Amino acid sequence: MKGILFNLAEEVVEQAYGADTWERIIDASQVSGAYTTLGNYPDEEFSKIIGGAVEVLGASEAMVVSSIAEGALPLLSDRYPDFFSGHSSARSFVLTLNEIIHPEVRKLYPGVDVPEFAFTDGGPDGELMVGYQSQRQLCALAEGFIRGAATRFGETVVITHDKCMHRGDPSCQIGCTFTSQPGSL
Repeated sequence: MKGILFNLAEEVVEQAYGADTWERIIDASQVSGAYTTLGNYPDEEFSKIIGGAVEVLGASEAMVVSSIAEGALPLLSDRYPDFFSGHSSARSFVLTLNEIIHPEVRKLYPGVDVPEFAFTDGGPDGELMVGYQSQRQLCALAEGFIRGAATRFGETVVITHDKCMHRGDPSCQIGCTFTSQPGSL
């Protein structure tokens, strides 16, 4: 796993809870806590940090992972504005994951393992069905990034998680219904 995810987790936790809380999470995780953006680290190291965060924050694993991703999205938007330019909605942005964003991520971070997404229109209510497949089974991360994207574009999103690898399904099926917030474009 690339170090950028570790760095984003640290930034999000420190913004929300302070540097002392991040240090408590690292201590509870029994990991080094030193990560470079371009470094490669075992997936288990991230899992240990999430476990430490669950212990320190008293939240579920899915909530911790989702919250980190949701908080990381604005940081990514600031660092990589080109990924977001040309989009006027979260749906438009999310639909570029496989064809635009992930190829660019692979250029920036060679050797990165990104999940695969499949998209289908869910019907007249505008629901977008997002298929998620990854050996890491970090579907909560995908959900958090989707929530963060909705906020970034001035929208709200209702998410359903009809199929999940954590419940024995071969892949996840995440339903997303985006709506504009009053006063947004």
